[in-house]
Amino acid sequence: MGSLSIGHWLIVLVVVVLIFGTKKLGNVGSDLGKAVKGFKDGMRNDEEKQPAASQPAQPQPPQQVADQTTIDVETREKTRH
Repeated sequence: MGSLSIGHWLIVLVVVVLIFGTKKLGNVGSDLGKAVKGFKDGMRNDEEKQPAASQPAQPQPPQQVADQTTIDVETREKTRH
C-alpha cells in the first residue's frame, strides 16, 4: 500500500495534463532545461576562472617616497649586514 503502481502514476499524469494542458507543461519543461543549461555553463565558467585566481600574486615593488627624511627599515637592515 505504500508504493504506487504504474496504474496510479498514469492516472496522476492524466490529471496533471488535464489541469495544466500540454502547452503549459511543455513550457515548464523547456524553462527547466534552459535553467539546467545555464547552471552547467555557470559552473564551467567558474572552473575556468578558478585556476587563474589561484595563481600567486606578483610581489609589488616598494613605492617611492617623495619625502627624503623617511628611512626604509628593510633597506637599512640589508645594508648593515
